[in-house]
Amino acid sequence: MASSFPFAKAVLLLGASLAAVTAQAQTAPAAGPASSGDVRAEADRMAAAMVARMTLDEKVGQLLNVAPAIPRLGVPAYNWWTESLHGAIGTLPTTNFPEPIGLAATFDTPLVHEVAGTISTEVRALHTLGRQTGRLGRIGTGLDTWSPNINIFRDPRWGRGQETYGEDPYLTAHMGVAFVTGMQGPNPDLPAVIATPKHFAVHSGPESTRHAANVFVSPHDLEDTYLPAFRAAIVEGQAGSIMCAYNRIDGQPACANDLLLKDHLRGAWGFKGYVVSDCDAVKDISDNHKYAPDGASAVAAAIKVGVDNECHTRTLNDTAGLGDRYHEALRRGLISEGDVDRTLVRLFSARYRNGDLSGLSARTPSVVPVSQIDTPEHRALALTASEKSLVLLKNTGILPLKPGLRIAVIGPLGDATRVLRGNYSSELSAPPISIVDGLKQALPGATVTLVPFGRSFTDGDRVPTTALRAPDGKPGLLARYYNPVETPPKYFAPDTFKDVTKAMRFSTKPVVTRVEAGVSGANLDLAKVSDHHRTVWTGFLVPPASGTYRLGMNGSGSLMFDGKPFVDVAGAYGSLGTFKDVTLEAGHRYPVTVTTDAHVGGGVDLVWKRISTNPDADLRAAAANADVLVAAVGLTSDLEAEETPVKVPGFEGGDKTTLDLPADQQALLEAAKATGKPIVVVAMNGSPINLAWAKDNAAAILEAWYPGEAGGLAVGNVLSGKVNPAGRLPLTFYKSIADLPPFGDYAMKGRTYRYFTGTPVYPFGYGLSYTSFAYAPLDVTPAAGGAEQGLRVTTEVSNTGKRAGDEVAQLYLTFPDVPGAPKIALRGYQRVTLAPGEKRQVTFDLSPRDLSAVTADGTRQVMAGQYRVSVGSGQPGTDVPVRSASFKAAQSAPLPL
Repeated sequence: MASSFPFAKAVLLLGASLAAVTAQAQTAPAAGPASSGDVRAEADRMAAAMVARMTLDEKVGQLLNVAPAIPRLGVPAYNWWTESLHGAIGTLPTTNFPEPIGLAATFDTPLVHEVAGTISTEVRALHTLGRQTGRLGRIGTGLDTWSPNINIFRDPRWGRGQETYGEDPYLTAHMGVAFVTGMQGPNPDLPAVIATPKHFAVHSGPESTRHAANVFVSPHDLEDTYLPAFRAAIVEGQAGSIMCAYNRIDGQPACANDLLLKDHLRGAWGFKGYVVSDCDAVKDISDNHKYAPDGASAVAAAIKVGVDNECHTRTLNDTAGLGDRYHEALRRGLISEGDVDRTLVRLFSARYRNGDLSGLSARTPSVVPVSQIDTPEHRALALTASEKSLVLLKNTGILPLKPGLRIAVIGPLGDATRVLRGNYSSELSAPPISIVDGLKQALPGATVTLVPFGRSFTDGDRVPTTALRAPDGKPGLLARYYNPVETPPKYFAPDTFKDVTKAMRFSTKPVVTRVEAGVSGANLDLAKVSDHHRTVWTGFLVPPASGTYRLGMNGSGSLMFDGKPFVDVAGAYGSLGTFKDVTLEAGHRYPVTVTTDAHVGGGVDLVWKRISTNPDADLRAAAANADVLVAAVGLTSDLEAEETPVKVPGFEGGDKTTLDLPADQQALLEAAKATGKPIVVVAMNGSPINLAWAKDNAAAILEAWYPGEAGGLAVGNVLSGKVNPAGRLPLTFYKSIADLPPFGDYAMKGRTYRYFTGTPVYPFGYGLSYTSFAYAPLDVTPAAGGAEQGLRVTTEVSNTGKRAGDEVAQLYLTFPDVPGAPKIALRGYQRVTLAPGEKRQVTFDLSPRDLSAVTADGTRQVMAGQYRVSVGSGQPGTDVPVRSASFKAAQSAPLPL
């Protein structure tokens, strides 16, 4: 999704399917290879036959993201809206992996492929659950996913950059292909789950203008920066779908863009899959871009250029009449029934090939059981991915921390758990492990003390099950679900939803009563619960420690606490939590009642944060009894986010307005420095932040990103030395936005390591280890036809230290001095594990496309002239081991789009 709607809450709280579904066997690819052409041709024939049997009304209904059931044809309901950016999102605890920017920091393509395959399994298991409970047609039940996000993170202010694989087109392309092939499986014509790379193609903020912005991009930057990852995902990864973006590119909306959707996608790249719009992007064509005069013209513009499926956020409220624009476009001759048939054949072919619809001969019946969600193996992979994502940026020798130390964990994120998940993640995942708990697990002989911080914008963790007790004493809360007294309408007339739902009355007898882990709607796995229902959770809050807490809620609902009304909120999507301060006693049972009315969407969450009323004094006291201070600082994905109403110092509308840490956190670091105790800074963030002060003053810095459910244990394992860090920065860490061009300027001059001429705080590709590595001289062998036909580069990597570790061997090219060529560019990487004293040969085979650059007029070619190739622990000239050599291309060699 890329719309302004809380997907995670929607998937937890949406109710029953739109129409009765016909039971249909979920299928998986048959064993052994199948002929690609035969499979697709058969699926296309079956789809065409199905479409030919539909009435025009039935056809139009299938064009939106919610496709209603057609019982007479045996077609179940289907919702194309499923998200799994770094974990499946459903009503059961799913596995939460590091945010994609952290996955990129692993520089481990096979790992990303394995992570995507694991997520794919859980997505299929959620589809199984949807069939079992009759919830097909609701978000999160489909066998496709609107992932990965392979936009280039060109500017550190962008709130959604955390969703991407960083600033480099080469790294992003390879990570994107790994995710797509992991998600879809070995045969793209028989995908396990269809991947949908997004947002095609020139799209990376600002969030506040995304629905109306007209982005101007040069032919050079389009070909050099914005298209390579998408080309790779389609041509190499063979993604079955793609999502077009909100904004205009050179005057044409992305979802009505001839250059992107016709010339490149279906033309040069030969794409045969389906195109889905970003949510409300088709609506934007008329309403915000004014490119079309009305809704009918907007849908016609999208269909004519190749958009097959429209995501519309009003499907979330079951709004009637969304297909009227298509009927009007047909009536006025703006589109033909043949245009509609073409799009539907693509969509139904996809549903046959992914197994949602049965009958394709190459698939055999197979169901991924619900038990395959959140398995021990999946949790172990989440921990491994988190460990591999961590980047050691500085170490004066204090790390690894020695056993028996007295460690004070300071900062607002020391005990935080919400920060681990990042955005596009399920509130329901394996029990999250905070940094303080991770350190306690990793260093059982140490004394680890949490020092609560003061009030902060980063506050707001779900109250864990361990602090909740149901009336019968079981962990969690007693949940009661109440259905409406009268049957709600199937669809709502436009602009009537709020009034109709406000007037709904609910039964006094619950339809389901059960103990749940906490406050979060889990009705999608309850067949008896209506789309429109009231949920009441009751029980007791039992704090583990005495002190002052900020207690409150996110979302919409009311909280009774200790027998009195406490909070009543109707929060907009993306709003920060609503809190009140309370003094709580450890072990005391405080009665709580949380009530919310869910009408297809919406939701509520019970949140808290233990704080200090005198943080400076508490810091000084803790430091006096500590050997080292571990400062957990950074941001959250509620501050840097997708199009939110949040406006606080440093953040506006989801984007950042500064690279500095929040002022209260910077003051904390300076106060910690004044104690004289060494500081280990653990940064948690989804984008570059200014680490200049920490670089000058801290004893060590560990970049942890938003590391997923096991993030705290991963940090503990690295700080303790159980794991040797080897992550590398997929981004340039700048000092200030003053060093950058304006945010809304999409020209790449002055941006990212390839074109930035200043001095970064930390460069792209940078990262340290607890051991050391060395490289042998390079052996450079051009292809038989000359370097312009390809190149092989070989070297030997040695672990020259005293402990085992991973090294990320990075290959960079410096190009001939030709206008348009970057000053340097990544063109290869390999992550290798070496024991102390071990040596290993690494070989990079560079294709002509790897060797190519883009001229000023937008032509991609291998440029004639002298090149320099460097292989080492990072970029040449950044004080890391690097070997370099030169080679020459005798003549230029152009490449196709």
